[in-house]
Amino acid sequence: MRPKMDRQQRAKQFMPFAALKGYEEALRAKEHIVVPRMELSEDRKEELDYTLSGIREMDLVSVVYFCKGEYLQLTGVVSRIDMGGKYMKVVDTKIYFADISRLEIEKSVSDYRGI
Repeated sequence: MRPKMDRQQRAKQFMPFAALKGYEEALRAKEHIVVPRMELSEDRKEELDYTLSGIREMDLVSVVYFCKGEYLQLTGVVSRIDMGGKYMKVVDTKIYFADISRLEIEKSVSDYRGI
């Protein structure tokens, strides 16, 4: 007769086991669909330039931008604009002007001040 297994040892038998280490991560990476960067028309570029010229720090914006093979959308407050470096920071995310495909000012600083 076998000795009786204690409760903790019996519970270990039913714990999850990953036979293929890293398999779940590999599957998730495979699910990511890489898309090519869209080429913007001249009219769209002019429209973006105009919107960019009107943005100020502390504006609430919604931006769609290209990053690592996919388009992401972010809504947040502009924390920095660097015209020389051609980028802006929305909260803590650095977005280069060349990567932006759509940009909208949700709420301007002047709206907050009642100007």
